[in-house]
Amino acid sequence: MPATAEPPESEHPATELTFRREDWYAEEFTGRRFERCEFHDVDLTEAVTRGVSSVDCVFGNVRFNASKHVDTAFTGCSFTRCNLFDAEFSGCKLVGSRFTECALRPMKVLGGDWSFAGLAGADLRGATFKGVRMREADLTRADCTGATFADVDLSGAELLEVKFGGAELRGSDLSALDPVHAELGGAIVSPEQATVLVTSLGLHVRG
Repeated sequence: MPATAEPPESEHPATELTFRREDWYAEEFTGRRFERCEFHDVDLTEAVTRGVSSVDCVFGNVRFNASKHVDTAFTGCSFTRCNLFDAEFSGCKLVGSRFTECALRPMKVLGGDWSFAGLAGADLRGATFKGVRMREADLTRADCTGATFADVDLSGAELLEVKFGGAELRGSDLSALDPVHAELGGAIVSPEQATVLVTSLGLHVRG
């Protein structure tokens, strides 16, 4: 079902609608709700969302370049070949969402909940995650070289072959990180985190 140029303003959620080739450049969206909707080739460059909720939605070839999202939820959504260059998420919820072949750098994430997010193999070089909950997120083989993961809850996360070279990791939960199967050269950690990593290698630190 084709959408109109503007998403519905109704207080009821838009359900199972398909939006194609819409130009929503620099549009502002507040308090709207979408359930099981599909967005294909939509331009959301420099768009702003506040309190928007998208549940089990599909985003394909959507341009989120330089967009800003505040207290917005994308739960259980899938993003395929989307461009999130310079996108910013503040206090957002992306629990269970999956990213495939997306341009994600230099994305900035401040606070919020990204638990169970699927970021396997993602290019996150130079990206910023601060104060984010990422419990059991999948970062398998993700390239986080030079990225910032500060005060991030990575407990139970999948971190096999993750690249954290030169990354800022202070304040983050690294209990799920196996340093034998990760790249950590030049990463910045606190003394407490260093102890956790050394212990995971079976070593004992004594004075």
